[in-house]
Order: sequence, then C-alpha cells, then structure tokens
Amino acid sequence: MSQRAARLLHLLDELRRRRTPVRGAELAQRLEVSLRTVYRDIDALRAQGADIAGDPGIGYQLRPGFLLPPMMFSAEELEAVLLGARWVASHGDPELAAAADTALQRVIGVLPETLRLQVETSGLFAPHWHAVPPEPWLPALRRAIRDGNAVRIQYRDVEGRVSERMIWPFAMAFMADVRMLAAWCEMRGDFRHFRADRLLALEDSAQRYPAQRHQLLKRWRAQCMTDN
Repeated sequence: MSQRAARLLHLLDELRRRRTPVRGAELAQRLEVSLRTVYRDIDALRAQGADIAGDPGIGYQLRPGFLLPPMMFSAEELEAVLLGARWVASHGDPELAAAADTALQRVIGVLPETLRLQVETSGLFAPHWHAVPPEPWLPALRRAIRDGNAVRIQYRDVEGRVSERMIWPFAMAFMADVRMLAAWCEMRGDFRHFRADRLLALEDSAQRYPAQRHQLLKRWRAQCMTDN
C-alpha cells in the first residue's frame, strides 16, 4: 500500500469511529500531517464516493453507508481473512497480535451488515492449544527484517554451544510452537536458520545490510531448491 493510500485509509478510519463532527486540526494532529493535507485528503475521499459532511472550521463527519469497494469479499475470502487474523492474534507477539485485531476490526467496520454478521457469528477459530510465550525480541526482529538492518545476536545451538554473530535477517516463519528466522550469517558466509527461542540476546545495528531483501530471498529459495 502506498503512503497516500495508507493515509486515506487511516483518515477514513478516524472519521468512521467518530459519532460527532471532528475538526480538521484534530485530524491533522492525529494523523501527523498538515491541515492542508487533511483538506486535500477529505476532497479525495469525497471524489471516491465517501459521504463526508462538513467544511473547514466546522468539522467533518462520515455519514453511514460508505463502503470501500476493495472491502467486498466472497464468503471464502472473508473466512480466510478472519481465520488468518485470528491465527496471528493467537500465535504472534503482542504487537503483532494487537495489529491483527485492529486490522480485522477495520475490515469489519466497512462491511455491509450481512457480511459483518457473518464475521461476528463465524465458527472459525485458531486457538493456541500449547501456549508458548513469544520471545521478547520478536518485534525487534520483525522491524529489522522490514528495514533491512543487520543485527548482532548471541545464539545457543542444539548442543548448547553459544556464539555471537552478525546476521542479515530477511524472513521469519511463525509455526505453532516455534519461530524460525532465516538470515545471512556473516560468520559462516552462508544462509542459516535460527530458532528464535535459542536467541540469548539481540541488538539491532540500525545499519542496513549491503543487500536487498528480495535478492536474499531469491538466492535463499534457489539454494533451498538445490538442497532438496
């Protein structure tokens, strides 16, 4: 999603949650943009069909009934979104779990009544039968992957040996009872996989590693195919 599209969605979400008109200055503060940007974005949403009442200096209010076309799902698509969000809420770290709940509520908020009822009465769940506390550095790892930063770790292998490494994390798999990290290991000069629960310490270097994440993913997948 582009930065502008994300901003429009956040503005729409702010308006949708309000029962009374909200001033442009308050919206600008909430979204951390200029008042002029808010006015421009209000006009953009109106052009897309949003029924937004109000004017500068008075306040704005979203009238009921506006639906984003991309939020119209088939029954199977809606079940996939619901189950995926519930799985993340059950298996992710607290930040990711909260984001999953927020995203699901945002989707539900713009669904027509029949589809909203389908979600609210769904019998699809993703319970966590064997609760494993999330590792405290999962949010830092996710940010490092997103930003393409190298991280320094202390790692204990399956035989109990501890090593310190600088790695380039580019992917992480969330499985039922374990989180697996895929990274380029500077010490080994090769791709390595690390269990998040065997990390003893992690420090984000705040420095981008000298490779593109999509290139590392491509090379890693090719190597996995060869190894298999």
